[in-house]
Amino acid sequence: MRAAADESSALLKALSNRHRLLVLCQLIDGEKSVGQLADFLGVRDSTASQHLALLRRDRIIASRRDGQTIWYRIASEPALAVMQVLNEVYCAGSKSQPGRPRK
Repeated sequence: MRAAADESSALLKALSNRHRLLVLCQLIDGEKSVGQLADFLGVRDSTASQHLALLRRDRIIASRRDGQTIWYRIASEPALAVMQVLNEVYCAGSKSQPGRPRK
């Protein structure tokens, strides 16, 4: 039980940052490039890359290189399950405005 608590605590810590949460919201729909994620977040590629590095370090996401483009996807099944629930509760029908609760 303690190991599961440690794992869930690490996931929730990663999700506690708005940018990382928005990245994972975008990755629910499939792979995205650094540029696509940076554009969505409204930040520089380097800023997005810093958040992606933290998510990679925690094994929440994985990447693959295709030429000069790096593509990211959710790699953690628990993270995907949590994000699907959060998406259903908060983001369904408003992908262009993530984080707004449905009424």
